[in-house]
Amino acid sequence: MPNRTTPLTPTRPAAPGARPSRLGLLGGPTPILTSAVLWGTTGTASSLAPVGAPAAAIGCAGLTLGGILLFLTSRGARSLPAACTRPERWLLVLGALAVAGYPVTFYPAVARTGVAVATVIALGSAPVFAGLLSWSTGQARPTARWAGATAAAVLGCTLLVLGPQLTGHATPIDLTGVALAACAGLSYAAYSLIGGRLITRGHPSDAVMGVLFGAAGLIVLPLVLSVDMHWLATSRGVAVAVYLALFTVYLAYRLFGHGLRRTPASVATSLTLAEPAVAAVLGVTVLDERLPSASWCGLAVLALGLALLTIPLGASSRDR
Repeated sequence: MPNRTTPLTPTRPAAPGARPSRLGLLGGPTPILTSAVLWGTTGTASSLAPVGAPAAAIGCAGLTLGGILLFLTSRGARSLPAACTRPERWLLVLGALAVAGYPVTFYPAVARTGVAVATVIALGSAPVFAGLLSWSTGQARPTARWAGATAAAVLGCTLLVLGPQLTGHATPIDLTGVALAACAGLSYAAYSLIGGRLITRGHPSDAVMGVLFGAAGLIVLPLVLSVDMHWLATSRGVAVAVYLALFTVYLAYRLFGHGLRRTPASVATSLTLAEPAVAAVLGVTVLDERLPSASWCGLAVLALGLALLTIPLGASSRDR
């Protein structure tokens, strides 16, 4: 994690200096963008769930299955709490609560405000929250490049996701749903920062992600069991839950943890604004949805913002 302002970076043992080109590919923005692509399939996959499946149950079931699998298959996850200092163990607790808070707030926000509004608020607010939290905790100081690129990405995300509403008849927005979506963005930013801080302190990324998501899966398990779970008894419901668990939780967050080794959390959360772009493309190609010109313009602005975040970061890594 190339945090230029934190004193932990020079002593971080995660990058010993060997094979810098390979680490630059596997430990930079590439795995984070790959994670965003996987996350972008969530909406299409969840739309294939049986009719009547509770939205929150779909997300929490994927988190429970994927989180426990991530914990069981992550080397060093079982021994990580014992290897951490007492403050770091508190970070693990806070991080697990933040991970659990995302599906609990995001999916109800979707039910109240719709996918478009909930997505743009949650993903658009996450980079801002990450930058402010990084600044307030002394992890990193926002740079002009980050501010400009994030502003472009948020603007592009807004145009992309809200394009149909901007060019049609807008519906009233539920303020509770807006607040829930913003809480989801805060949760995402918080566990990204906590995971990044633990990784920069020398803890293996797989172990950190395994503990955070394994614990979060156990936290939301009572919620999963308390709602109607008949949809999981169908082959389609099982297929959706397994896909969400394997690809959007297990694989995506394993890649995300690798990316956090060399990418500041504020930049990582901005890069994941690629998710709504993937979701929009899948909507057009798979679900036969239509995008107005405003959405396509937003897609171009979003791509520009992501390029501003990615290309200079790769250049600075090569310089080092």
